[in-house]
Amino acid sequence: MNKENILGIDVSTLDYDSLVNAINEKIKSNEKMKIIAVNPEKIIMAQKDSSLKELINSSTYQIPDGIGVVLASKLSKGNIQTRVTGIGMMEKLLELANKEEYNIFLYGAKEEVVKEAKEKISETYPDLKITGYINGYCKDNNKIIDEINKSNAQILFVALGSPRQELWIRENAERLNVNVFQGVGGSFDVFSGRVKRAPVIFQKTGLEWFYRLLSQPSRAKRQLALPRFLYEVIKNKTT
Repeated sequence: MNKENILGIDVSTLDYDSLVNAINEKIKSNEKMKIIAVNPEKIIMAQKDSSLKELINSSTYQIPDGIGVVLASKLSKGNIQTRVTGIGMMEKLLELANKEEYNIFLYGAKEEVVKEAKEKISETYPDLKITGYINGYCKDNNKIIDEINKSNAQILFVALGSPRQELWIRENAERLNVNVFQGVGGSFDVFSGRVKRAPVIFQKTGLEWFYRLLSQPSRAKRQLALPRFLYEVIKNKTT
């Protein structure tokens, strides 16, 4: 199944290209699939939250979004060789949609953010068919469902924050005529240009978390999940 288990959580071992190829085949077969980003913080949370654990493991692809997950795999002599970030996966799916002429829908964030994200993405991919968008503050769920279905989108990006976005996807997937569901957190802020992504050197070395910590010291408490996660992995390996 191209997955390995880390502290009870399934994680995909596929790299970007393999994931995109597999997803493209499933779209052409009109299958539905859910993509969820997995990082050390989320794995630690899932140890105490069985519903979160089930939510992650029931997804089609659990991408290793976090250098800690890659390190955990290496410690266990696993097959995860590289990170697959949420925003990186979104970029790859935009490229795929542009090439294969798939329809895209953006749901989430503030009105001005999602609108600006749509405009900037369209500048990068002039031929990409973004057939609809709606902000994350709309309270009428039936309207949201109708708008997405009217768009004939094959790929839906949901930016509501985790795990809210994944819960929304789980609750509404059967009502939606969409093939690919991906929760993308704050990615619309990045695509809109309102938030800068870490410099390439931080991305390539897996130190985006450190850059975010330097930019937002308030994240320090969240980053404590990484050493705790690696401790649990090592402890589990030796027992």
